[in-house]
Amino acid sequence: MQANDIRRGSVLIHKGALWQAVEVEHRTPGNWRAFVQVKLRNVKTGIHVNERFQSTASVERAWLDKRKAEYLYDDPNTGPVFMDQETYEQYSLSRDLLGEAMNWVKPNEVVEVTFFEGTPIGLELPTNVVLEITETDPATKGDTVSNVQKPALLETGHTVKVPAHIRVGDRVKISTVTGEFQERVNK
Repeated sequence: MQANDIRRGSVLIHKGALWQAVEVEHRTPGNWRAFVQVKLRNVKTGIHVNERFQSTASVERAWLDKRKAEYLYDDPNTGPVFMDQETYEQYSLSRDLLGEAMNWVKPNEVVEVTFFEGTPIGLELPTNVVLEITETDPATKGDTVSNVQKPALLETGHTVKVPAHIRVGDRVKISTVTGEFQERVNK
């Protein structure tokens, strides 16, 4: 594919390694030729590098396989353990490989696991998830008038900032891209 076709989340084979595009910016400076500035994350090591490609340069796309798997539990030694929904095979993914993805996944939830040449390399998450608030401070009178935010613990164990009117037991929509509160969801 051409460098112009690189999007956030694209997986490339570059310099003999597998890389995922984290940030992509198309630039056309003044009288210079257009180029694509890409921040890449090495899928195996997690190292980030910045690369600049001419907009018409060819890059090699990695062909990936996606399979549905159920998140079973978190093994302290190997990382989160998943079970393939078709073969019932269990495998674990390292925390370094997953990054912050596990902040949004509940136990027994079915997610899409991405494979490259038979090896699991990451998770495909929806752009938003709905999670329940398990712990937060009660709202104080007057805080609902302004845009006051408070920390709230989600059922996954991750903490996010929510508006003051959110209570324990409320279900909220969270962006998996930014990690920010989107809205309260009706029960």
